[in-house]
Amino acid sequence: DPVYKVAEADLHNLVPSIGEVNGDRSNFSFGWLPAQAGQYGSCLTQVDFKAKKVMPRPSIRGMIARTYFYMSKRYDLRLSKQDRQLYEAWNKTYPVQAWERQRNQAVACVMGRGNEFVGPVNLKACG
Repeated sequence: DPVYKVAEADLHNLVPSIGEVNGDRSNFSFGWLPAQAGQYGSCLTQVDFKAKKVMPRPSIRGMIARTYFYMSKRYDLRLSKQDRQLYEAWNKTYPVQAWERQRNQAVACVMGRGNEFVGPVNLKACG
């Protein structure tokens, strides 16, 4: 699928992750989970293998929401009503942070476009 190949390489959708957490997450959907003892040491991400749900650590929930909104709009990918509601809640609860704006600018300099859900970019500032 040509759209998938382009979307897969979109730097706005690629982020570093801890291998064990990423592997455990698999293709589970995001969702709210009750607080529990850390499965991954100091990493606050939780994985419920029975429910096949993942609750990312608070510091990245907003970023995840904005990434999904961007990918949905950019590549015409459908979000379920449940996912959209979750991401809207995360976007509101966890506003854009300075590091997200900086990352958005850096990625825009490479890709030629920013994630509008993070905020504006200045392509003239790209070196």
